[in-house]
Amino acid sequence: MNTWTEKEPILSIKDVHKSFGELEVLKGVTFDVMKGEVICIIGPSGSGKSTLIRCVNALNEIQSGSIKVEGVEVNDPKLDKLALRRKVGMVFQQYNLFPHKTAIENIMMAPIQVLKQDPKEVEERAHTLIKKVRLQGKENSFPGELSGGQQQRIAIARSLAMEPNIMLFDEITAALDPETVKEVLVTIKDLAQDGMTCCLVTHEMGFAKEIADHIYFTDRGIIVEHGPPKTFFTDAKDPRTKEFLSQIL
Repeated sequence: MNTWTEKEPILSIKDVHKSFGELEVLKGVTFDVMKGEVICIIGPSGSGKSTLIRCVNALNEIQSGSIKVEGVEVNDPKLDKLALRRKVGMVFQQYNLFPHKTAIENIMMAPIQVLKQDPKEVEERAHTLIKKVRLQGKENSFPGELSGGQQQRIAIARSLAMEPNIMLFDEITAALDPETVKEVLVTIKDLAQDGMTCCLVTHEMGFAKEIADHIYFTDRGIIVEHGPPKTFFTDAKDPRTKEFLSQIL
């Protein structure tokens, strides 16, 4: 029986190892996230950041260790992945919207088809979410009629339509033009201020400094250093962290 309470971490990662064939991508990653926290995972390409959050959503299986969401073991062979993904929303670098569906239809599909929820209630929620991501008037636009930033915000609304308790964001501004990045980041900031638990893989250091409760720097499959932004960016201790920050700040 799951007896998780909000006094415990909503996400608990313990000694997680993940390999693709001979390549070990995660080498014993451990950290906790409390309900309502915002954490940012940063690091060079190939350091295991995206693999880690894909493991949280059971998109990648781990070789050893433990990942628990609200006390439920993600690596359990008997895991109900649909139930997990109701709790854990994920937004990717690529928007993955259905091109033949309008913005509001994209948002409504999963709650109606997967969760079998009442279409009228789902439509009402979808309109609220479109307002939340500041895209009123775009309900009937097709993805091809939207900018990259607008498509990404619809992708965020689509994930929120499942009413998750945690949101995972995997480099979601990486494919965007610089001028559209800000509108997506504002959307995430609004979510964080509303109390949504958020885990972001990001290369937007200024945003990480502003929004995160805690920063994790990964390199070669391990967490090299971590801390709150006010000390992480000004008082890094590890030489690898210092080198990385010197190249991007």
